[in-house]
Amino acid sequence: MKRILVPTDFSKTAAIALDTAADVAKRSGAEVVLLHVIEEVEDVSFNTDGQISSGLSGEEKLFMLKLIEKSRKQLEKVVKDPKYADIKLSGELKLGSAFNNIKDIIVDQKVDLVVMGSAGHTKLEEMLIGTNTEKVVRSSRSPVLVVNKKPASLNFKNIVYATAMSKDEEVFSRIVKRTQQIYNSTVHLVRINTPGDFQRDTVVKDYMERFAKKLGLKNYTINVFNDLTVEEGVIRFADHIDAELIAMATHGRTGFAHVLAGSVAEEVVSHAKRPVLTFVVRR
Repeated sequence: MKRILVPTDFSKTAAIALDTAADVAKRSGAEVVLLHVIEEVEDVSFNTDGQISSGLSGEEKLFMLKLIEKSRKQLEKVVKDPKYADIKLSGELKLGSAFNNIKDIIVDQKVDLVVMGSAGHTKLEEMLIGTNTEKVVRSSRSPVLVVNKKPASLNFKNIVYATAMSKDEEVFSRIVKRTQQIYNSTVHLVRINTPGDFQRDTVVKDYMERFAKKLGLKNYTINVFNDLTVEEGVIRFADHIDAELIAMATHGRTGFAHVLAGSVAEEVVSHAKRPVLTFVVRR
């Protein structure tokens, strides 16, 4: 892992995401890029050097210039915070759509991991942060680690891997295995049985055992958990074993394998009390 992206709006939730990313960076040797995006006013063109081209009044232009300068100072303050002195941390100030800028940096800077908060503490923050996080979870080309609140522990010793055990999940399986190696964790493979999608324990456990061996997992458990829905089952199983991290891929449903739909992952991201690592499986 070489580069971690942390989008920030300077809220408490974003600060928790940065602390989580900093811990991953210390363990993996990665650098962290802190991104702040100023949402552009419609029909206004301006840049972070303060050049504005629009029909804005002088007062409105002055407001935008002050906003850019305030954001630049906030970004510098975080980047220079002594608590991050032992990692390589840089700041990026962009203008326009937060989602589009996040997506572009993921590709342009070959980001290996995105760490984001799932929601803010006010209704406006919840709308802005939550919506962008959902979009990134749904479409990112890199794994996304979503942090809802300050984790009880950043030492991810127990990872719940809610898996479909499909060939499409091969890349994400390697990501989970790498995470396990960084934290020296136990991976708890789990299949959620629901009333509408039920498989016998013996069939599922045999399949999961073969999946684990093919992946080369060394320290793992195999579990089948019953619940009314997949998302409730994943969250409750993680609560049951007091896991520090949930990992799950997002994709459609297919055949025998119990494949977790993108909407399921988004529900888990929105409601889980612990960090959730997601990755979009592309076919």
